[in-house]
Amino acid sequence: MAKVLVYASMSLDGYIAGPDVSHDHPMGVGGEQLHTWMFTDTTPADHAVAERIRAEAGAVVVGRRTFDIGLDHWHDTPYPAPAFVLTHRPLPDLPQRSGTFSFVTDLAEAVERAKVAAGDRTVLLMGADVKRQALAAGLVDEVMISLVPVLLGGGAKLFDGLPAMTFTGTVTHPRFSVKH
Repeated sequence: MAKVLVYASMSLDGYIAGPDVSHDHPMGVGGEQLHTWMFTDTTPADHAVAERIRAEAGAVVVGRRTFDIGLDHWHDTPYPAPAFVLTHRPLPDLPQRSGTFSFVTDLAEAVERAKVAAGDRTVLLMGADVKRQALAAGLVDEVMISLVPVLLGGGAKLFDGLPAMTFTGTVTHPRFSVKH
C-alpha cells in the first residue's frame, strides 16, 4: 500500500516557504531559493533525488492555498498523478492533462483517497499546513528533507506548533561554507 511522504526543501533556519506567499511570490519572498537545486545548476545527485521523488509520486494531497497559487505556475497537476485538494471551499473536480484534481473537505479522507489512487507508489503532501496537520494526526509514514544552505529569516516552518516527535534514522552532519 502507498506510503505518505512529507517531502520539503528546507532552509537552515527551518522554513519551507518564505514570508508573504502570494501569486507573485508562490514560495514566499526569497522562497524560490529552496527549489533552485531542482531546476537549475543541478548536480547529478540533486537531479537523481528530484527524479526519484517525481517517479515515486502516485498521488498528491495539496492544500487549497497551495492549489490556488500553484495552478497558474504548474499549468497542470504538480506531479503527473491524481491530486486531492484539501479545502473548506470545494469546487467541482477539475480534470487535467496528467491527473485529476478532486476537492475534499476532510484530511483523513483526502489521504485515504490518495493512498488508494497511488496504489504501491507514494502519496506526497504539499503545503505547510497540510503537512503539519497530517504529521499531528499521525497520517505520515516518512519525512524527507532537502536542506538548502540559505537563511530565509521568516515564512512557514514545517514543524511549527507540532508536539514532540521522534523519527527513525540517524543523525546527519551537513557542513557548508559561508558566502561573503
